[in-house]
Amino acid sequence: MTRSTLRALLETRDWLMADGATGTTLFNMGLQSGDAPELWNVDHPDRITALYQGAVDAGSDLFLTNSFGGNASRLKLHDAQSRVGALNRAAAEIGRNVADKADRPVVVAGSVGPTGEIMAPMGSLTHAVAVEMFHEQAEALKDGGADVLWVETISAPEEFRAAAEAFGLADMPWCGTMSFDTAGRTMMGLTSAEMVKMVGKLDRPPLAFGANCGVGAADLLRTVLGFAAAGPDLPVIAKGNAGIPKYVEGHIHYDGTPELMADYAVLARDCGATIIGGCCGTTAEHLAAMRAALETRPRGDRPTLDQIAERLGGFSSASDGTDDLGPTRSRRSRRRG
Repeated sequence: MTRSTLRALLETRDWLMADGATGTTLFNMGLQSGDAPELWNVDHPDRITALYQGAVDAGSDLFLTNSFGGNASRLKLHDAQSRVGALNRAAAEIGRNVADKADRPVVVAGSVGPTGEIMAPMGSLTHAVAVEMFHEQAEALKDGGADVLWVETISAPEEFRAAAEAFGLADMPWCGTMSFDTAGRTMMGLTSAEMVKMVGKLDRPPLAFGANCGVGAADLLRTVLGFAAAGPDLPVIAKGNAGIPKYVEGHIHYDGTPELMADYAVLARDCGATIIGGCCGTTAEHLAAMRAALETRPRGDRPTLDQIAERLGGFSSASDGTDDLGPTRSRRSRRRG
């Protein structure tokens, strides 16, 4: 594969399937709460290989590397801030090996998560330092063979812009998603419509943008409708959680079944998303059901909010944060047959 692979796929395919949950899968493999998953890139490369291979075998066209918390700020919590280069390179190298063995084009996306710090002026993290941290991680993922960089679960527009600048310094194509988990807004108050405007003004725009994680799959699709209503020029990404998180015997469990995520995947496509995957709680079993649904169910009309709620469950808040700019709730509801 080359660094133009994702661009070529976006030009020739109506939809692409991304991967599912990294954390959920690794916890199922024995990762302990509080441990840094990135250390497994070196300590347990066989398990990271299995993580990636599971997504590919389930039909993913793209998977994210195990490097979400691989920046210096996050790794410092584990006294591993000096290992940014090695851990990110290893994450991408394992991914490159898995993708190159696939019988179809598979994109290795270098995952870059938030720094965990609050950006100035509200916090102490300056733009320059954020760019430096993201750039260090970006170069290592590039060296390891990532096709694209993929910043995700961002709440602050300032941090999103810092990542975009860093990816430009690394001369890498990229994608970016934010998490809309607070009444239809990011934790820092950004709406879906405002994200479309922000992405449109970047000097080096992403190949695709969108939303990941958040609350449930229904909320995420409401955000996707908000993107569509704002008329973006770029492809939209939808990576929703597998249902709603619930505490079960001391652990977080997501209640979304493979059948629910299959419905979500088709609805995401019909809402206007081009790259469709899962986030927390989404396993290879969910992904296989999503792939089958995307391949066999015909494209439908853009769903109403009522139709989304009927298929996936209700929304966690009354508003999506965009007020009159976003989608409005339909008065009529079409029952599921």
